[in-house]
Amino acid sequence: MTGSAPQAELDPRFSDPNATPTPWAVAREELKQAKAYWLSTVRPDGRPHVTTVAAVWADDALHFTTGRTERKAMNLARNSHCIITTGTNTLDGLDVVVEGEAVLVTDETRLRRLADAYVAKYDQLFVFEVRDGALWIEGSEDPGMAFELRPTKAFGFGKGESFSQTRWRF
Repeated sequence: MTGSAPQAELDPRFSDPNATPTPWAVAREELKQAKAYWLSTVRPDGRPHVTTVAAVWADDALHFTTGRTERKAMNLARNSHCIITTGTNTLDGLDVVVEGEAVLVTDETRLRRLADAYVAKYDQLFVFEVRDGALWIEGSEDPGMAFELRPTKAFGFGKGESFSQTRWRF
């Protein structure tokens, strides 16, 4: 995402009085370890589109894939701004929201690293072949487009004994 850690700012309006900002290293680890993410994009008519995606951390950035004919790919072709969210479905833990731009990855060396990262994280659930600047799943006629999320800002929502809202600016 960036070579240096962004500055963490605690929003006291939405944080317990004794809360402290969540370090970016903690949020980054949540982004690395999560198995499910929610990608929000914008449809051509301006309506939001949200869908679950699998993602991997590689080359110091979060990456996700989609088929070229899928709604999220068509949305990103018109408007590359998006949001990825991950966290828990309970009132305990850390939720992370990253706003930014989805940048298409076509370099085959990077794509091979991403393909390896998917297997390392998800085992045989996502096995990609790298070909023609895309990630292909066996038997699919729709090549997988790989995107790097380049953040502009992110939020961390700490929940549990102490509630907090941290903002990171990139």
